[in-house]
Amino acid sequence: MVEFREILLQVLIACLPAFLFPLLYEKSSRIPQPNGRKAYQTDYSMGLTYTCTFSMLLCSLFPSYVWNGIPINFGILPLFALMLYGKLREGVILGVLYLLLYPLYAMKFTVPEFLFETGILLYPFVLLTANFFKRIGRRGKVVILTVIFAAGEMMITVSPYIIEDMKLEFGAFTTIIANILVSVLAGSLFVHIIETTMEKEKLREQVMHLSRKYFREAETLQQMMDAAPLSIILLDQKGRILSINDTFLQFYRLSRPNGTREELIRKEIVKVLLGLDFEVIASRAEQTLEGNVKTSEIMQIADRVFFATTSPITKMLTNENIGAVIIIQDITELEALRMELNHVERLGLVGQMAASITHEIRNPMAVVRGFLQLMREKSPSSLEHYYRIVMEELDRANGIINDFLSLAQNRVVKMELSGLHEIISELTPLLWADANLRGQSIEVRLDETAPPLMLNHKEIKQLILNLGRNAMEAMDEKGKLTLEMKRESDGVELYVMDTGPGIPPAQQERLFEPFFTTKSKGTGLGLSLCLSIMERHGGRINVKSEEGVGTTFIVFFPYAAERIEA
Repeated sequence: MVEFREILLQVLIACLPAFLFPLLYEKSSRIPQPNGRKAYQTDYSMGLTYTCTFSMLLCSLFPSYVWNGIPINFGILPLFALMLYGKLREGVILGVLYLLLYPLYAMKFTVPEFLFETGILLYPFVLLTANFFKRIGRRGKVVILTVIFAAGEMMITVSPYIIEDMKLEFGAFTTIIANILVSVLAGSLFVHIIETTMEKEKLREQVMHLSRKYFREAETLQQMMDAAPLSIILLDQKGRILSINDTFLQFYRLSRPNGTREELIRKEIVKVLLGLDFEVIASRAEQTLEGNVKTSEIMQIADRVFFATTSPITKMLTNENIGAVIIIQDITELEALRMELNHVERLGLVGQMAASITHEIRNPMAVVRGFLQLMREKSPSSLEHYYRIVMEELDRANGIINDFLSLAQNRVVKMELSGLHEIISELTPLLWADANLRGQSIEVRLDETAPPLMLNHKEIKQLILNLGRNAMEAMDEKGKLTLEMKRESDGVELYVMDTGPGIPPAQQERLFEPFFTTKSKGTGLGLSLCLSIMERHGGRINVKSEEGVGTTFIVFFPYAAERIEA
């Protein structure tokens, strides 16, 4: 019994690393490393080194000899465990320490006993097997560790019988077999505890990694939902709210100012929307959860229009319904734009019809004018005044038709590089003639160094004549019309300034609308035609006016593409 008690004591001491390793490993694995990684990935060997060193020292301090010479020292077990599980450096250092301690507890220090009782002959094999040992599975590790433990203990226990040629008694034989069997059990226990501890820690770290990833994804999803200009509500299978975004929360607070996100989470959607204008959506959500169908509905609430959809959330593999998502979009502006677009399309159709009609009217008007000219030649001079009035009105009507057709037809015009100052110079005599008839004056300030622009001569002349004559008609006698060019970094500006009475702010906003006019006999097409011309030229036209001072039209012409690229 004494022999088995000594064996049991040595086994308990030798197995201390296996018992202490889970505690030290769990503690060290929770210490953050400088690079952000966990200690279990590389530093588990430190805890194993400390415990194996402590165990080996205790085994060496309490060795025993039974049956008149059989050594009982299980210090080789933690030594081989560290060589296989730990780093090469720690294993070698502990092996050297074990060899240095041998003279302290050896009964007789001889070379054969040193070789057998320290197990030094197995050291190279153990160290060479370490890399392979770390890569294989648990069963392989159990086999390798138990074989090495058993081999080491067998060398130690049978050394007296090999070296001194002692007679093997039955009791001693039983002790040797028990020693070897205990070594095998200790090796299996060693592997089981260490591997189980490491697997648990790795699983725990994987769970923590997945948890962190889940929370990051949840935060990202919530931020995406909050950034969306839509009211979004996520429901579980029982119709309870899982998540809402800021847009819905703000809308909810219009009816319940003190509402909070925490108050709504896990609450049934039917109770949340009860009494609100969106109460009908709760019934749609119930239909979606029960029938796994998507619903859509446009709702008119007060002066706002909303588009609400409820869609099921299903598992990818089984298509099982696990919840629903409600999306509410405010489409009031979209509806207004859609109605405005329909209105514009109708106006465009009417414009096309009117353009076709006016085009057909020009032909009979030309015939009427021709016959009037013939009748005028054959009529007495007393009727000359009447014929002149009729002819002027026909010409005026034809001019209105031409302006309307120019405005209604979005035609492509041919442009070429031209100097704006040259076109204005060509029109100056005509403008001077009109001004002289009205008793007005003109001042022209041109910049002949301005670069050429991509212009259509005919349309730009029409633009300048329309703006100039409008300015003259707005002024009384002694009024002054000024045409001035100014170079800018990205184009040329033409200023058409008059000293008329000015235009009220309310009328300035509508100046470029078709058929809007401030003249008693105006058609309201001149400025609309000017705007259309500038749009075709890629420019713009603005107006500045002050009542009692005058009005200025600013026309901007962009530089030609060749100049911009240069």
